[in-house]
Amino acid sequence: MKKNVIMMSVAMALCAAMALSGCSKDTTASDNTENTENTDNTDNTEDNGDMSQSEAEYQAYLDNLATQGTEITQLDMPEKGEEIAVIHTNMGDIKVKFFEKEAPKAVENFKTHAKDGYYDGIIFHRVINNFMIQGGDPTGTGSGGESIYGGAFEDEFSPNLYNFRGALSMANSGMNTNGSQFFIVQCPTVQEGYFDYIDQVVEKYGADKVLYNSQSGTMVKVNYSEEARQLYNENGGTPHLDYVHTVFGQVFDGMDVVDAIAGVATDSNDKPLEDVVIESISFENYEG
Repeated sequence: MKKNVIMMSVAMALCAAMALSGCSKDTTASDNTENTENTDNTDNTEDNGDMSQSEAEYQAYLDNLATQGTEITQLDMPEKGEEIAVIHTNMGDIKVKFFEKEAPKAVENFKTHAKDGYYDGIIFHRVINNFMIQGGDPTGTGSGGESIYGGAFEDEFSPNLYNFRGALSMANSGMNTNGSQFFIVQCPTVQEGYFDYIDQVVEKYGADKVLYNSQSGTMVKVNYSEEARQLYNENGGTPHLDYVHTVFGQVFDGMDVVDAIAGVATDSNDKPLEDVVIESISFENYEG
């Protein structure tokens, strides 16, 4: 089975084209990621290519453009009585809220696995400080795990959800390859010049030329609202992962624990030298 990795091919293409100095291993997964069909770093902004392989995904992206401008509530605290998860690790607790309306299959997958004890005793097998922490693989290798649906399930992208710092997102090995692995975005800042370069590329080529990277098979989000940009700049995160990895939850308490996990010593494959373990995941109704 291919490793589930956090892709950043489009961001690397953008970095290569503009030679942005902020593009480094501390903010991307490029240096220590197993190659898959989605890690090509060629800049395809001039040629949109044959989009027949992902026609539905591309059309869904275009359809979502019309829904922009709604208020972003991702970083709000949970509603009173809302079901939340508490991820109990050997380094402390992380509390998460979910987005069932926008990503129902991903939320159901995580909740069912967690309530069945699937994640109990599993380690965070891949940790990159100033980027993310990744877990959910019962083999602890990055190559294992399966969904509750008996196979990989499709991506669920929403124009109202972003890979802000604290986002809980699905790891994958390409489009529509979601299984059991997930990651929490820990990146405290946005790569310098990212949004400026997005604007420059769109102005030069047109949005229809940069929405889709045909070689890597990934989407590129370009239509960021001023609110989204401001929230990224204020909170940090990884915008190059938007429309590449499904966001289905958000940490609202325990980011200090996420930061502590991200800061542990790791080997050359980004695996912690001492196990960071998900001891259990419990659920409760948020009391405010």
